[in-house]
Amino acid sequence: MTVTVEADRDAGVAVVVLDDPAKHNALDLATVVELIAVWRDLRFDDTIRAVVLTGAGTRAFCTGIDRNAEVPQPASPYAVDDPLAAMGPKSNDLWKPVIAAVNGMACGGAFYLLGESEFIVADEDATFFDPHTTYGMVSAYETMYLAQRMPYGEVARMALMGTAERVSARRAYETGLVSELAPPGEAVPAAVACARTLASYPPTAVEGTVRALWTTRQALLAQTLPQAPHLVSLGNLAPDAQQGLFTGRRPPDAHRLR
Repeated sequence: MTVTVEADRDAGVAVVVLDDPAKHNALDLATVVELIAVWRDLRFDDTIRAVVLTGAGTRAFCTGIDRNAEVPQPASPYAVDDPLAAMGPKSNDLWKPVIAAVNGMACGGAFYLLGESEFIVADEDATFFDPHTTYGMVSAYETMYLAQRMPYGEVARMALMGTAERVSARRAYETGLVSELAPPGEAVPAAVACARTLASYPPTAVEGTVRALWTTRQALLAQTLPQAPHLVSLGNLAPDAQQGLFTGRRPPDAHRLR
């Protein structure tokens, strides 16, 4: 089991934990299936009225898809089978508010989950980055989600700079990606405190507000996300070439913080 749920039914709050810290909470296909099942189950649990999403351990919230995951792809250049595209709470019809609590690294495919969260609380020592371009992959879904939260130039820099630099939690807060900074190790308690407040309100009003917010974002995403598979299919290097970059490339200025 790589997704665990800690439910405080008296408070009306569930903490969903990506629970594979040895792999930096990377997502294999089984974990994606588990996560989808969690979101869909939470729709029917009336004792839970708000959700916190986080990663186990201190090193990472989530580092995207596990590089060892086998993801068969269709032969057509117009289609990409992306297992992460439908793993978020909104993609699974969950309209209870979801607050992301980011500890350590959040990168790559983690932005699918952050993009479908209402807001983000981060440890002061958390970092954000998008490694796609460094390893010959198009950052499409990730940038489309991030562009809903951050100024264009900030999204462009994060996506294009790849592994050459990491965005500090402070910078993410200044540019709108993060809504609250917490002392190291305190992001989850801070997010739970927000969730307890939301859970104390009439749930239909809260869920209706979440749906209204998402409807505004969805209007733009509905135009952009369908373009992502084509961009990825056309722009990604072949898997063997990507793997060569993963094993052989180490940028000299990797991990520079800004």
